[in-house]
Amino acid sequence: MRTNQPGTTLLDRTFRVSLILKGLDGVLELVGGILLLVITPQQIGDLVRFLTQHELAQDPNDFVANTLVHLSSNLSVSASLFGAIYLLLHGVVKIVLVWAVLKDKLWAYPWMIAFLLVFILYQSYRIVVAFSWGLVLLTAFDIFIVWITGREYRLHRARNQDPSPHANQQT
Repeated sequence: MRTNQPGTTLLDRTFRVSLILKGLDGVLELVGGILLLVITPQQIGDLVRFLTQHELAQDPNDFVANTLVHLSSNLSVSASLFGAIYLLLHGVVKIVLVWAVLKDKLWAYPWMIAFLLVFILYQSYRIVVAFSWGLVLLTAFDIFIVWITGREYRLHRARNQDPSPHANQQT
């Protein structure tokens, strides 16, 4: 990647930071998927009730705390397994693609874009079914990553096609 070179722009640095954030998100998804495999839905419900008991004692009508308790009490083994598999697959693919793009592997750019577009479609469906500001923000971030990855891919390809002797030099 062209970071720390004289021609590096704010957008180039933003691209790198955004990718690192996506990679960290992938690591968190991987950890979450593993936790969902080893922690039972009952244990999750117990933990949520423990963590929200103080808030609910102060305000029994607290929307967030009540929603968390309701969601965790309705968590089934199959939903927990689906969540674990989803998080594990999503996390691993994201980590591999982020690593490959950060290493300037040209093949990874279109895969990253395609992968994110699939999840943008799924997230958009989820927004329509059950609106969530968090999901809206995540989807907006993913759209930004797709745009900036496409931009970086075009620049990367143009550098590789430039016949000048310094065009393919990378740090």
